[in-house]
Amino acid sequence: MEHYVGLDVSLKLTAICIVDRTGKIEREGVVTSDPETIAAFVKSHAPHVARIGLEAGATSTWLWTELDKMGLPVICIDARHAKAALKMQINKSDRNDAVGIARIMQCGWYKEVRVKDLDSHAIKALLVSRALLVKIKRDIENQIRGLLKNLGLVIGRAKMNVFAVRAAELADARPAVAAAVEPLLKAREAVGRQIADLDRKVLRLARNNAQVRRFITVPGVGPITALCFFATIDDPTRFKRSRSVGAYAGLTTRRYASGEIDWTGRISKCGDKMLRTYLYEAANVLLTRIEKWSALKAWGIRLAKRSGLRKAKIAVARKLAVILHRMWIEGTEFKWSSKEAANRPA
Repeated sequence: MEHYVGLDVSLKLTAICIVDRTGKIEREGVVTSDPETIAAFVKSHAPHVARIGLEAGATSTWLWTELDKMGLPVICIDARHAKAALKMQINKSDRNDAVGIARIMQCGWYKEVRVKDLDSHAIKALLVSRALLVKIKRDIENQIRGLLKNLGLVIGRAKMNVFAVRAAELADARPAVAAAVEPLLKAREAVGRQIADLDRKVLRLARNNAQVRRFITVPGVGPITALCFFATIDDPTRFKRSRSVGAYAGLTTRRYASGEIDWTGRISKCGDKMLRTYLYEAANVLLTRIEKWSALKAWGIRLAKRSGLRKAKIAVARKLAVILHRMWIEGTEFKWSSKEAANRPA
């Protein structure tokens, strides 16, 4: 008889429930959150296991990878779908959640989440660390600006080392303010060095990856955006259509259609926020800074004249996601075109 297993994972302990094909509970237990211990429990009490389910979470990548290596049919399910099913239970507990997940596996009502390769997670961790340091540096600069502005001292537009020099000059005139500003400037300098070090690592990764180098041929797409797309998508074959990548990044509009009501809203903003942000920045660069012409830019400019620059950037960002995926599937580089060819009516 086939068995279905539900795992409710916490940091130290994991509640396990085994049900048969009718949903009847065959075995329950609590073990340590260790892949080998979990696998031993499942193999001893569910030798004919068909599916093992666990929710997407902080430790799901590690557990899924280790259990998959042991040959177990483990499935990582969308936490929002699991929550929608589990909230129907009167009492919430780890035991009840494990029972609920096991029955979700038994009836097949779940949305499987793709667990990315560990190398992709390593790349994404590097990009997340860099993004955090960039935010910290920006927050420090804003704090310095605020401290000086209270005394009528305005730094103005300043980039790179000009900011530190300008802030130090203004603070020297007020010794009391200098005591507060100088530590912030030193912290900003230290964070800047770490960002520069991460930038070198990002460039090194981009140079050593042939697919990322092809991504960079797209106008507006730099090493950071290319690496983020590579690490987030992980496997391009999991999308049947390239158009689906735009929806995956949360760049397609929401729709509500029921009865006589049918309206289209703003973009969903589902999926990976970092990828969506970098694609939007790449679209901004393409439309406002890149001088070389392409059919993509011509399409975006026409859309900007009709619907506004902001909506055009979002549309171009979605188009970039589709183009990058198609380039990945076909192993090609970006195809440029002349201004005349791009503007030629279809």
